[in-house]
Formats: sequence, structure tokens, C-alpha cells
Amino acid sequence: MRCRSVFAALSISLYLVVSAYGACQDGTHSAGAVYRVCLPSGPWNGDLILYAHGFVAPGEPIAIPENQLKLPDGTYLPDLITGLGYGFATTSYSRNGLAVPEGVAEISELPAIFTAYAGRAPGRVFVTGVSEGALVAARALEINPALFNGGLAACGPIGDFRKQVDYIGDLRVVFDYFFPGLLPPTAISIPSELVNAWESKYLPLVTTKLQQRPLATAQVISVSRTPVGLNPANAADAITSVLWYNVFATNDTVSKFGGNPFDNRKRWYSGSLSDTLLNLRVARFEASPAALEYLEKNYQTSGRLSRPLITLHTIWDPVVPYWHEALYAGKVQAAHSDGYLIQVPVARYGHCNFTSAEVLFSFLLMVLNPLAR
Repeated sequence: MRCRSVFAALSISLYLVVSAYGACQDGTHSAGAVYRVCLPSGPWNGDLILYAHGFVAPGEPIAIPENQLKLPDGTYLPDLITGLGYGFATTSYSRNGLAVPEGVAEISELPAIFTAYAGRAPGRVFVTGVSEGALVAARALEINPALFNGGLAACGPIGDFRKQVDYIGDLRVVFDYFFPGLLPPTAISIPSELVNAWESKYLPLVTTKLQQRPLATAQVISVSRTPVGLNPANAADAITSVLWYNVFATNDTVSKFGGNPFDNRKRWYSGSLSDTLLNLRVARFEASPAALEYLEKNYQTSGRLSRPLITLHTIWDPVVPYWHEALYAGKVQAAHSDGYLIQVPVARYGHCNFTSAEVLFSFLLMVLNPLAR
């Protein structure tokens, strides 16, 4: 009944997309979000895979991020899923930037939309996601276990989102200490000029400075605990990858959360050649209570699982560090949901840097899990 009422409220505009393995249909649903539903060209096994995408910079048009539908080796996710006989559905979300509450609500609408397209309801529904979408998938599975049979969360900040916010903010203030004046003006105030000129001006400038001052770069990595893997040459890529989120997500976060959620007033930074001097001079910021309250309500996982969840994560992920996996496992254990969590570590550097075989392996762990009834 609830799915039918949700579907009746949707405003739908349709067009067809041709896929290598079947036809897909695009349209719009709540608050202008764009959806895509796909059926295999051959027999459909009756199950549906939902996909929640990762962060898209604010200011980009509301659209399904096509680049996020491809694995690093070029494999197109809808083709991979429908080629295995499953239905596929995804949504753009109604807002870009941080959009976890919107993502949870709008990914939960997709089974009803898919049912109308396929002509019958799916037998089982699985929710999957990457990066920010992994948090969408995990929260959706925790909140709506009656709607989903299982989930797959890849490279997501599912352990503690406040710690993720602090991780990005910490790297920025530490970077500003060792490279003063390079990025204007502070970790919680991002001017439009910095956003607009990031690719053309600031990224090349920062990369050059990091390469020219290896000792300072090494201290940024050491203090911020940013993973670089087994190759120290990854340092510049790791730092700039995290700085990208500070540049493109900070204003959006402050606007949506009702204030700044980054707080380092009591943080003692260590790992530099002079920790005392660093802690005396590093910029300090206080979080807004309203922002922290919003974060806790909308961006934190509970660990309460009653359906199987597979997590996939590179152990040297510079953007969403692997420590999220330990934190989430702790939540699951505290909630007495241990039997529902399977974690798949990948010994590789990079954010969401998986092979098709690793994704397929995790996918099979999800759909073949006996608890995914």
C-alpha cells in the first residue's frame, strides 16, 4: 500500500535509453530527481538491484552521473547487472552535494517505479552504493529493512560521519599551517573564486608546491593520517583528493546542516617535527550545535542490521579512510547484528578503486547470502 501511494504521487516524464543488455527508461520523480530503470534483454530473474551514486559537486545539473556508472576498467554497471539477469534502477537524487536524507528517501521510491515499468513487483530488492551512496545504502538498509533484502556499501563513510567531517577539516587546517596562504581563506570559508578556479589554478599550484616541499608534504600526511599506500609518491594525489572535498563540499555542508560541523578546538595534532608549535598556531574552529544535531540525525549509521550488508573498501583510501570499517563493525557488534555484516578489504590505494572481479565477488556475497530471503 505504501509503495502504491508513493508511486501515485510521482510526476513522471519518460524516455528510453538503449543498453547493450536491455532497454532502460529514464524519468523524473520526487522534487525533480531523475531515475533510470533497466530490464535485461533476456529472461529477468525477478530481483532488483538499486544503485546509490556518490558525491556530485553542488552547482552541477541534476542528472544521473554517468561517469559513476562505470567501473575503473570501463564496465558499465547497468549492463553488468542486467547481463546477470537482474533488474537495475538508480536515481540522481533531488539535490547535489551532500544529499544522504534525500538519497535514502528517493532510493526507497525506486522499487515502486520499477514495478510500474516491469509490470510486476520484484521478488527481492537489494540496495547498493559507493562513497556517499554507500552511506545512503547503509542507512536505507538500517531504516527500511522491510523494503530491502540486502545491501552492498562500497568505500563509504559509514563508520562515523562526524569523524569524516573532522578528517577533511583536519587535513585542510594542517595543510594551511605548512603551506600558509596557498588556499584562501580558511577551512570553513570557501570563496567562489577558489571553487571556480580549482582545476585551472589552485590544483596545479598545490600539486607543484607539494612536490617542491617534500618535508612539509610528509608532515601533512603524517599529522592528518592520510593513507598513501605503499608508494610515498601518492602523497600529492592523496592530499589534493581530500582538499577537493573541502573546497567543493564545505559551503554546501554549512548551508544544509545549518552551520559548521567541523570542530578542532581540543584536538592535539601530532606527527610533525614540532607538534608544540603546530598546536599553538594551527587554525581552530568551533562546531555549531545545530549542525552537529542535523548530522547525528541524518548522516550517522546505527549498526542495527536485520538484513545482510556487504562492505567493500580499499585499505589505503585517502578520501574515506578504512578506519570507517572498524567503527561500523563496532556499531554492528554493539547492536548485536554481527551475523549480518560481511566486510571485504582490498589491499590497494585509491578511493573506490576496485576491479570488476572484486565488485562481482561482493555482489555475489550479497545476492547469494542465505539471510537475503
